[in-house]
Amino acid sequence: MSARKPEPPAAGELGISEQVAVYQREFPLVDPQVETIVQTLSRVTRRMNVAYTRQLNVLGITSADWEVLKALVIAGSPYRLGPGDLAKRLGLTPAAMTHRIDRMVAEDLVTRERDESNRVRVIIELTENGRDKWLESMRMAAVFEEELLQDVVGEERAVLSGMLGRMLRRIEESQPDALGRTDDLD
Repeated sequence: MSARKPEPPAAGELGISEQVAVYQREFPLVDPQVETIVQTLSRVTRRMNVAYTRQLNVLGITSADWEVLKALVIAGSPYRLGPGDLAKRLGLTPAAMTHRIDRMVAEDLVTRERDESNRVRVIIELTENGRDKWLESMRMAAVFEEELLQDVVGEERAVLSGMLGRMLRRIEESQPDALGRTDDLD
């Protein structure tokens, strides 16, 4: 099986091997294999995020909307959470969560109702439209992801999954509070 020619970098972006060569020139101690892996993972992640955002735009929802829908789906049937719990799960301030919920209620993705057993408490619930949008986004993502991994077959998928899982665990162990956010660095 012949190796595929690497895709050209985006306009104005160095190819990974060129970027690694610059790093080696400026910092000779860099391990070119490690840096190639890290830079490749970074580019894959950025490009996947762009692709997912485009898919969500087709559905008329944002990545922020999708995160709320996901949190409600993960909570399980009947897909309800309080706004404070949602804010905590998403790493948002209560004010930011309120703004997001306001917009999502207007778009019929979620409802906001008083809890009948505790009139002080508010409940955010996934609407049928919100669930449909989430399910369609998952369908679109599954197609994209299958295409993305088309050259990784059989046992290779298990090996890749294991390697990436170990990398993620190592990061999470060394940065347990990060959750992918850098607001503590502002």
